[in-house]
Amino acid sequence: MHPLLFFDNPYFPPHVTYTWFIMIVLALLAYLATKRLELYPGRLQNVFEVIVDALRNLLVDTMGSEGIKFFPLIATLGIFILISNLLGIIPGFDSPTNNLNTTLSMTLIVFVMTHIVGVRIHGFKYVKQFMGPVWWLIPIMLPIEIVSHMARIVSLSVRLFGNIVGEDIMVGIVLLLVPFLVPMPVVVLMIFTSIIQTLVFIMLSMIYIHLAMQEAH
Repeated sequence: MHPLLFFDNPYFPPHVTYTWFIMIVLALLAYLATKRLELYPGRLQNVFEVIVDALRNLLVDTMGSEGIKFFPLIATLGIFILISNLLGIIPGFDSPTNNLNTTLSMTLIVFVMTHIVGVRIHGFKYVKQFMGPVWWLIPIMLPIEIVSHMARIVSLSVRLFGNIVGEDIMVGIVLLLVPFLVPMPVVVLMIFTSIIQTLVFIMLSMIYIHLAMQEAH
């Protein structure tokens, strides 16, 4: 049990309350950073500009200029996942992303968005690609395509969930062995892992959406 888990109650599990906690903190920081935009930004505005610009460049490099319309989705997921991952490193706090419900909910948003984009751009041709090039291949191709797309849900949600749970277990073991001192190499490794897992999630999300935008075949 985290000693600072002041949100814990029988009606709202930790991953829900910490999700709301992060949402409120990010909303407050965004308001403070954009309340008085300046040509020569202050520290908070500068931090947000660096993060947003880095995410935008990553999105354009991955999806091209036509993918900029998905920037709000990708940026929101990226910032939320990163903060959630890093929060669990702090003793007494919990990562919302160490719960499969959180990672699965974000994955389903990406999954649904992917197919909405595909249908809107290509129409029935997008659905037809799941059935194979000829009608008599439908019994073979349709199950294969369905399984392969469902595997994306497992890939995105379980990978993030498993890695963050592993980080939290490591923090617990370290605090148990060395209660008042968390070795710096372990902290650096967990920060690095948190960043990598965030990048993996949003990169795969962008790739899936970008593939749906391409010509169906």
